[in-house]
Amino acid sequence: MRRTLKAASAALALVAATAGPAQERRTPPAAPAQAAAIPVSIAVDAGSPDAPVDPVWRFFGADEPNYATMKDGRTTLATLGALAPDRVYFRTHNLLTTGDGTAALKWGSTNAYTEDAQGRPRYDWTIVDRIFDTYRERGVKPYVEIGFMPEALSSKPRPYQHDWRPGSGSLRTGWAYPPTDYAKWEELIFQWVLHCVERYGRAEVASWYFQTWNEPNLPQYYWGGTQAEFFRLHDSAIRGVRRALPEARVGGPDIAGAGDQYLTAFMQHVKQAGTPTDFVSFHAKGNPELVGEGAGQYVRMGLATQLKAAENEYAQIAADPVFRKKPIIIGEADPEGCAACQGPANAYRNGTMYSSYTVASFVRLQQLAQRRGLNLEGILTWAFEFEDQAPFAGFRQLTSGGIDLPVMNVFKMFAMLKGRVVPAVSDQQRALDDVLANGVRGAPDIGSIAAIDGNRLAMLVWHYHDDDRPGPDAAVRLAIANLPAALRSNPRVTQYRVDRTHSNSYAAWLNMGSPLAPTNPQRAELLKAGELASIAGPSITMQRNGATLDLTLPRTGVSLIVLESGK
Repeated sequence: MRRTLKAASAALALVAATAGPAQERRTPPAAPAQAAAIPVSIAVDAGSPDAPVDPVWRFFGADEPNYATMKDGRTTLATLGALAPDRVYFRTHNLLTTGDGTAALKWGSTNAYTEDAQGRPRYDWTIVDRIFDTYRERGVKPYVEIGFMPEALSSKPRPYQHDWRPGSGSLRTGWAYPPTDYAKWEELIFQWVLHCVERYGRAEVASWYFQTWNEPNLPQYYWGGTQAEFFRLHDSAIRGVRRALPEARVGGPDIAGAGDQYLTAFMQHVKQAGTPTDFVSFHAKGNPELVGEGAGQYVRMGLATQLKAAENEYAQIAADPVFRKKPIIIGEADPEGCAACQGPANAYRNGTMYSSYTVASFVRLQQLAQRRGLNLEGILTWAFEFEDQAPFAGFRQLTSGGIDLPVMNVFKMFAMLKGRVVPAVSDQQRALDDVLANGVRGAPDIGSIAAIDGNRLAMLVWHYHDDDRPGPDAAVRLAIANLPAALRSNPRVTQYRVDRTHSNSYAAWLNMGSPLAPTNPQRAELLKAGELASIAGPSITMQRNGATLDLTLPRTGVSLIVLESGK
């Protein structure tokens, strides 16, 4: 979706949920019956197609690489791959970490590199091959994160595996340190990529992304060396990649958007060093918080925090005449920073707060890039699944026990936006600068994006607010002008919906009493509830060259309305 919203956002500024950890077992709040619906007018011009839809949403990732080969990991990857076969990418930590492949929270391993008693390298690609094979069998491609440091190469190997767990432990241990021998590190990467070319084919591996490490600007977590040592690590890794495959797509540095100038230093370094850089990558996260006390306490999302983090990195890229032309990947883009952490401030994840936030944030991340004339190629969601955990345990994930969560259904909607962007202007969509400065704290953000593909018009409408509290529905009128001739006579109208009662496995689980171990019939019911649901309506009134459609959209709800030829 790099230019999915280009025309609408550039010309028109795109004026165009409630979940809790399983142990809280909160019933999703309904809007008060007495609250008057908010009138919303959205104007869609189906006759003004502009740039092709570019699916920036098709990037995902997780800390734990070994979950991919487990039962629910395979199922989740299959769902992702089916959204856009061979166009979905997956990034993961720990692809070179030493260990036997046993998964744990924020941990994984492949044992790709060890040394014999004489210090000679031994390469074993068995586990990493299994991971990549699992991706490719399901239509997913690797976004290869080159890391972390094998124990035999670490300059500070003891202790090696961290003892982190939610709420305690230390994350940065031996895996996070520079190598004792940069030549061996480079050779490891060379041998790995060479092996991938032999296994998957040259053209296939050339379609992947390669970047070094994770968030090296956060020394308390992911990097135990200096900035200069990271730059040397990166240069060596990229040399190894390009020695094996000169046309490989390489970039970085996948830093955390921490408000610093690290990205500028990186860009200056790779230009001076002559290190090839095909894309630029950074992370941007929000910051939910608890507001109020006692029974009145609720989660307030930090959308503005995430957008400001992205804007800081965008500004640095835009200021560089070389890098401002390169593709950008937001290598982790999420409401907050720790998928494996639980707790009350993360009580947005299971329900529709997460799904509506995802739409509102993706639109603004694109707007900010487009306003600076930047090429945003991907927005990577750092959420996957956590194997063999309690149902709806409060992690940031796309599925729970193999059951799709509401946020997964938003990506199914994104995948249905095809063709070319058309303008969609909502009189209740918050202005970009207002959201960047303040988030969505007063009036809700009710907006739309749209695309036309031949005789098929798809319109996505969202209803978002930072505060996870009940609020009035939106009474939405879509006024569509300049419909294609084939859609002017009895078009088929389909509405897909994510809200409190549709496409919402979490709400279904709460309604059945929050079983810790759902029975087979209950699991079948939850799987069905997790599917993307279509609902009746909206009502449509045909006009000479267009139509009006009326629908009611609850707070934190998202609708995709599709018009197709009835013939």
